[in-house]
Amino acid sequence: MTASAEDDRRFMAMALGLGRRGMGRTWPNPAVGCVIVKDGRIVGRGTTADGGRPHAEPVALAQAGEAARGATAYVTLEPCAHHGQTPPCAEALIAAGVARVVAPLHDSDPRVAGQGFAMLEAAGIEVTQGVLAAEAARDHVGFFLRTEQGRPMVTLKLAGSLDGRIATATGQSKWITGPEARRLVHGQRARHDAVMVGAGTARTDDPSLTVRDMGVDRQPVRVVVSRHLDLPLMSQLARTARDIPVWLCHGPGAAAERIAAWQGLGAELLPCGVKGGQLDPNDVLGQMGRRGITRVFCEGGGALAASLMEADLVDELVVFSAGFAIGAEGLPAIGALGLGRLEDAPRFTLIETRAVGPDLMHRWVRGH
Repeated sequence: MTASAEDDRRFMAMALGLGRRGMGRTWPNPAVGCVIVKDGRIVGRGTTADGGRPHAEPVALAQAGEAARGATAYVTLEPCAHHGQTPPCAEALIAAGVARVVAPLHDSDPRVAGQGFAMLEAAGIEVTQGVLAAEAARDHVGFFLRTEQGRPMVTLKLAGSLDGRIATATGQSKWITGPEARRLVHGQRARHDAVMVGAGTARTDDPSLTVRDMGVDRQPVRVVVSRHLDLPLMSQLARTARDIPVWLCHGPGAAAERIAAWQGLGAELLPCGVKGGQLDPNDVLGQMGRRGITRVFCEGGGALAASLMEADLVDELVVFSAGFAIGAEGLPAIGALGLGRLEDAPRFTLIETRAVGPDLMHRWVRGH
């Protein structure tokens, strides 16, 4: 029996939910979900495994077994068509005898780019495209940006007072937001491949940048953007660099002894170009993209936030506001942008607002 458009949306929503479980865990591959349905009943579920292998489709097919024959597979991205570490997922679907494949989007990877759909149709499998395409595009934006532009998506998180300050004039910043907001931030870290801060934040806060109290067994890469590598060698990041990856983006003028010291501690050093007196954010993100990162969670500080804003590299903005004011002498959440006209200001569209304990969170995406 042919599924209705409503059924297609319902099962695709389930597949998207499965895929989201893998966010932050599957890079450099996309976090894909797959649901296999026969006679209105789910017979197989799968999500891309940690590290990107195996893909969601063979996981779901293995669960479905013989029930996959004649079934419909709901996949959140076009099935791959190329031979890599594993055979193409399109071939696996054909071999399993599925009758129909529903997917929202083409894969922008040039090794796929419509070839997966073409393989399925050539084998006599019905292909339906476009179901919940907008939702899938949001979920896969990091993978698409890395494939098409060579950089990961950037989520910029800001936590400040009502007047947009992240610390007092003396640098005191713990804790501006409450425990509920901080726990939510840990969940957001877990859904990204990497967590990034500037050198000032690394020096002042001595952060660990890990996901804590969430039961996760796979930590994001910790990234510090520091032109001169003037970072303390007895910090939490330094002490844990061998256990959880630390990547340090630095400029060409960083001292050789500092580079050697951090390499000796287990950090990976990423030399980047300089633009306007600071590290070029396009090169920083390009270096990360070349290493497979698709989603970056940036936690400031103000100078790094401003450089990303100025370069139009912020894809999502997550702002936590606490119910008090600090005043003009406090440190701003975003550094100087050099704007003379309002029409030149970076623009974002609000997609979510909610109370988080005593604080307010609002999420914005790029564009008007």
